[in-house]
Amino acid sequence: MKFVDEATIAVEAGKGGNGCLSFRREKYIPKGGPDGGDGGDGGSVILVVGESINTLIDYQFTRHHRAESGEQGRGRECTGAKGEDLYLQVPIGTTVFDVDTEEVLGDLTEIDQELIVSQGGFHGLGNTRYKSSTNRSPRQTSKGSEGESRNLRLELKVLADVGLLGMPNAGKSTLIRSISAAKPKVANYPFTTLVPNLGVVRVQAHKSFVVADIPGLIEGAAEGAGLGIRFLKHLVRTRLLLHVVDMAPYDDVTPEHAVRAIAAEIEKFSPTLASRERWLVLNKLDLLPEAQQKEICAQLVEVLDWKGPVYNISAIKSEGLKPLCHDIMTWIDARNEAEAEDEVLAETELALKMQMQHEARENIEAFKLARTARRRAGVEQEGDDFDDFDDDDEDSAEFIYAE
Repeated sequence: MKFVDEATIAVEAGKGGNGCLSFRREKYIPKGGPDGGDGGDGGSVILVVGESINTLIDYQFTRHHRAESGEQGRGRECTGAKGEDLYLQVPIGTTVFDVDTEEVLGDLTEIDQELIVSQGGFHGLGNTRYKSSTNRSPRQTSKGSEGESRNLRLELKVLADVGLLGMPNAGKSTLIRSISAAKPKVANYPFTTLVPNLGVVRVQAHKSFVVADIPGLIEGAAEGAGLGIRFLKHLVRTRLLLHVVDMAPYDDVTPEHAVRAIAAEIEKFSPTLASRERWLVLNKLDLLPEAQQKEICAQLVEVLDWKGPVYNISAIKSEGLKPLCHDIMTWIDARNEAEAEDEVLAETELALKMQMQHEARENIEAFKLARTARRRAGVEQEGDDFDDFDDDDEDSAEFIYAE
């Protein structure tokens, strides 16, 4: 199954049923009267977070969704049946936008959370509603109102506590395989990871956190180079960034250059995201001479003038991973407790997330506009196939939720 993280759909709520114009007519009952019933309300279109759905791929094929209309009222004061609501399942982490107004309608972040995106029409009134002491035989009725119609854009961003970032082939996939049950593809060439992968890391009983592994970034990722801009937006949902660095690169890119290049791309994409907590994870130490490992790592930290936490690991040999996972869990617990006790801190955190999403959307929209201009001018550049998720590719990787 292909990973699809954006889809555009049209939704239409059901129309309300019309009211009925009817008078009572029965044998041996000389005086009748109005008995027209009301119509039924139209069904609404409701998005609901499903536990078993991981992508938006279904909405690539079915783009129009309409709820059931309400039935017309009947005589004998019978009310028309209400139209059935239409429930559309979406993955957790889906943000819903109105395409026409660019309004954010909702952010679905919990299992079974519901969001009404198109309100059903109100029922019409039968003539019974209009009878009075001065109007014994009313012939007025009202029609049901039309249901709301909307064009929606659904965007999926992975929900994770920790996000892994780094150059291609830095060992991010190997790291997530070593600390969780996720099994992303691992190979000795760049861009092995084509889609985000999630892994649940269990530190101890009833204590765990979620790690997101996104495809590797290269210089120019914020402008569309490589795969970066497709998936940089997924990092805005994370709380802690682990910058994985290849300490034994096979090419001419030095660890120092790799760290600075990725930091620059994050800054271009979202300055707010760049200001988030970021830890340096120096990987592949098993490929360095054992006697020189500490010295080489210390030199890199000194050159970068790095003030944050630093961890020396070998993901493939599972060396140095326990202290890293323990410290991550401790940091997350401390943040959760602080936000639970301090409402201002919790509101600040929410505001930062919204700001990051806003910056990410602006960056992506700017790229799309520039790409469109290049295509009209007959000029193409690397990364201009952004959003091309419709190609048939039998080797497309899966979006894995592992535990």
